[in-house]
Amino acid sequence: MRQLPHQIVIENVVQTKMRGKIAYQSAFPSSIAVDLTYVKPYNDPSGKGYQRPVDQKRVDEFALYLSKGDNALFTPILLNASGMWEFTAYDSSRPMFGRLFCKNKASLMDGQHRLGGIKRYTKETQSEINVPFMVFHYLDDDEEIQFFDIINTKAKGLGTSLSKFLKRENDELSWMSTELLILNDSPFYHIGSITGKRSKGRHITLQNLYRMLKYFFKDTGVTNLSKHEKVDIVLVFFNIMRQEYPHEWLNYKEYKLTHIVCLDALAMAASKMLFHCKKENSTQIDHQEFIKSVKRLKKIDWSIYGPFKYLKGISSSKTLAIELFDIMNLEK
Repeated sequence: MRQLPHQIVIENVVQTKMRGKIAYQSAFPSSIAVDLTYVKPYNDPSGKGYQRPVDQKRVDEFALYLSKGDNALFTPILLNASGMWEFTAYDSSRPMFGRLFCKNKASLMDGQHRLGGIKRYTKETQSEINVPFMVFHYLDDDEEIQFFDIINTKAKGLGTSLSKFLKRENDELSWMSTELLILNDSPFYHIGSITGKRSKGRHITLQNLYRMLKYFFKDTGVTNLSKHEKVDIVLVFFNIMRQEYPHEWLNYKEYKLTHIVCLDALAMAASKMLFHCKKENSTQIDHQEFIKSVKRLKKIDWSIYGPFKYLKGISSSKTLAIELFDIMNLEK
């Protein structure tokens, strides 16, 4: 993915510094731009990926924009050479002006849709255009991810879900939310989206689960559980719900079970129930009692035309949570 078949040389490069980081600025032909860059997808096996899937509509829009001719100006793409591009000055009188020797491909941090549009435009028009770029000499994986997160969090189409995913190693709730979406035995595995982009059948975002988990453990009074144990408890709870209501769980259009308002309500009720299932004079949870209480949530009409038809927002979640807890706590 990263190796080049042969070294590529870029001329007329300006070396600069940004906050102590060495960087280079220049432009290269579009054919070289495509061959000299690669993308780290968010689901990269290394665990250090971060790029969301390409939005083909945005690629097509940029290709159309380029067809306007000389007025179609655009900003430089942003790259990380990871120390594999070497700068050599033309002469000692111009130490910051020279050429780059590129041994490996550079990671594309910003400009994925621009480069995709350029590739389509040049292919269809059989033309070549210059692509401006700025490349950092070396950023480590974590610096690259952090930089991407900072410059893109407010960008069009990139919400807080992907940002939470990128912070999963340093934030417990982000890690737990991610686990609920990537574990094969999770009820959210087939209906959730890590990047925050909803599609048919995938209507729950990582950000939705992040907030739901906040409610799930807000009032438990339990502080000694590891993040792995917390994920296991959430999986037990929602797997029981999925098993009890298999059709409703997968039918977002006709049932409200997996609508955010109901998921939040279930999390609030579960939180209160966990508190009541603590063993006497202990912070440990009576797991068997908790499972029994969850299994009492039977024969609930989750239909969009049923009693929950008008539920909307956090106030509705809180009201429903009280009713759900009363059912769970019925025999205690």
